[in-house]
Amino acid sequence: MALGSMVAPAADIDGRAGDVLRLRREITRMQRRRSDLPLIPVPAALAPILPEGGLQVGTTYSLSSSPGLIGALLAGASRTGAWCAAVGMPTLGVEALAGHGVELERLLLVPAPGPRWLSVVSALSEVVPLIAVRPVTAVREAEVSRLGARLRDRGCTLLLVSGPVSAGTAGSGASVWPQSEGTIHVHDPHWQGLGDGWGALQECEVTVTARTRRSPVPQSVRVRLPGLHGTIEAVPAASTAPRLVPLPLVGDEERVFLGDEERALLAVAG
Repeated sequence: MALGSMVAPAADIDGRAGDVLRLRREITRMQRRRSDLPLIPVPAALAPILPEGGLQVGTTYSLSSSPGLIGALLAGASRTGAWCAAVGMPTLGVEALAGHGVELERLLLVPAPGPRWLSVVSALSEVVPLIAVRPVTAVREAEVSRLGARLRDRGCTLLLVSGPVSAGTAGSGASVWPQSEGTIHVHDPHWQGLGDGWGALQECEVTVTARTRRSPVPQSVRVRLPGLHGTIEAVPAASTAPRLVPLPLVGDEERVFLGDEERALLAVAG
C-alpha cells in the first residue's frame, strides 16, 4: 500500500514530463512563426480601444474570463495566417472559436497542462505568435521576468485569462499580471432575445474596456459579443432616422408607413 502511494505520484509526474517532451518535438517540426509586425490585428470593433489599433508584439495582456473575447482576439491573428494557441482552458468551445473566425487548422490546444503550464507556454512561444492561457498556479517574479524576455525575443504575445472560463459567462475583471502591457476586460452584459416566459438568447451586448501602458486612461466600446452571426460586432450609435408609424388606408386592408412630420400634417389637414 505504502509503495503504491509512492509510485503513483511519480508516474503522474513522468507522464506530464512526457507530454511536455512530445510537445517540444512537435514544435521542432513546425516552421517558426515569429511575427515581423509590431502589432497583432484585432477585430475592427475592438481596434478603437487599443493604441495603434492592435496588440503589441512580444508583450502580455491580462484578460477577463470571457470566451467571446478570447475567441475574438485569437481570430485577429488567425486571419493573418498565423498560429495561435489556447492553454489551460478545457471548456473553451472549438466551434465557438471557429465561429469567431479562428482557423482551426492553425490552432493548438493544450486543455490541461496542470502546474507545468509555464513550461508549455515557454515551449509554444518558439513558434506561436499569440497564446491565450489560464494559469493554474502562481509564478515567481524571476519566472515572470524570464518569460517576458522570451516573449520579446520570439515576438510572441501572451493573453493571460483570469479565473475559470465557461461558456455563457460574460467575464469578470481581469487581474493584473506583473510587467503586463495592459488589461482588457468585459463588463455590463445585457442579453437580448428573451420575452416574458418565452424566447431564446440571441445576442449579448457588453462593454469592453482596455487600459494599457501607452494609453493609461481606460478606453471602452460597446459591442455585441456574440452578435446574431456569432462574431463580435460594434453596437451602432442610436439611429436618428424619423420614427415610422402605420396609418390605415382603405379600411384596414392596406397600410402605409409615414414619418411623424407627415402624420402631423395629415392631422392638421383633417
